[in-house]
Amino acid sequence: MAFPDWMLSLAATASFFCFFCLCVRYRRAARLFWGKLQSRIMARTEKPLFRIAYTLYTRTKLGYLYYKMQMRKAREHYPAGHSTCYPMEFSGIKIIPISVLSDNYSYLIIDTSSSVAAAVDPADPETVQAILKEEGVMLEAILCTHKHWDHSGGNKGLKRLHGSCRVYGNAADNIPGLTHPLSHKDSVVVGRMNFKALFTPGHTVGHMIYLLDGPAVGAPSSLFSGDLVFLSGCGRMFEGSSTTMLSSLDTVSSLSDDTLLWPGHEYAEDNLLFATKVEPHNASRENKYQLVAQQRGQKLCTVRKMHRHCYASQVHHPIKDPCLPAPGETRLYHLHTVLWAVKASRPSSWLTLGFHL
Repeated sequence: MAFPDWMLSLAATASFFCFFCLCVRYRRAARLFWGKLQSRIMARTEKPLFRIAYTLYTRTKLGYLYYKMQMRKAREHYPAGHSTCYPMEFSGIKIIPISVLSDNYSYLIIDTSSSVAAAVDPADPETVQAILKEEGVMLEAILCTHKHWDHSGGNKGLKRLHGSCRVYGNAADNIPGLTHPLSHKDSVVVGRMNFKALFTPGHTVGHMIYLLDGPAVGAPSSLFSGDLVFLSGCGRMFEGSSTTMLSSLDTVSSLSDDTLLWPGHEYAEDNLLFATKVEPHNASRENKYQLVAQQRGQKLCTVRKMHRHCYASQVHHPIKDPCLPAPGETRLYHLHTVLWAVKASRPSSWLTLGFHL
């Protein structure tokens, strides 16, 4: 026997009303259930999805296209650069920070006596070339810290403009335009400038940093650290374990206290803001944060920091001190410009102030 249409409509309306009432009555429980379900799904899929996206970024043309899109957006949003940077000159060596993309830094290091220059991570070749013309110098070398496009994207473009320019980096990282592969402690000479290449894997498998020998020209040394260390932070471990990254950070620990730090990103404020949650009552941290916040409020570059001006934790164990925190305990360590917390419940679980790309 067929039911009348009005009866079917009434039943459907009643069912919908009952379902709506149940949702309202148990909305908190339903929200909690779906939240937990979503968290479980994300927990199971986040890592493999990230690895797929990272592989596409580093190993396919999609990564290059994404970099070009980010470059266009940055030029629209920051026509004069994301930060105001000022050059530093000492003993005939001139270091010019160049703000590129949304928070990256490239560097032009010039030997003014011979009018030759080296560029570190020239992500925006047009901007770097404009500064080369303005300074009236010849680009002799590109020092590339690692393969990520926001550090290596300008290598080939500048190489085409400067045919004799040498492109340095580690062969393990598949750096675009690489002409001169480097190993740990190899030297690169540009004019009177002598750079020592230091192999520091962890962020990528072939990450390198470059130390400019300052005393040789009567100046402090300068460390161009890429994505290894920043002011109060260090880079994310994309292609290495915490043990590998710790070993790379140890490489920096022997540098003198007056070494100038020139990192690859403007992450100081974020790192120190995170440190506020880790150690809210540390006066040194608070003073540093206030200074950096004031600088960033004026869009000023915070690089070119020295060890003695950087945030130091109240816990000053050397990096190789065998006295580790008890399981579950969090302590802060100071490694020049690095502040990081070690959670010793298991060796691979350690937090850095800023997991950055």
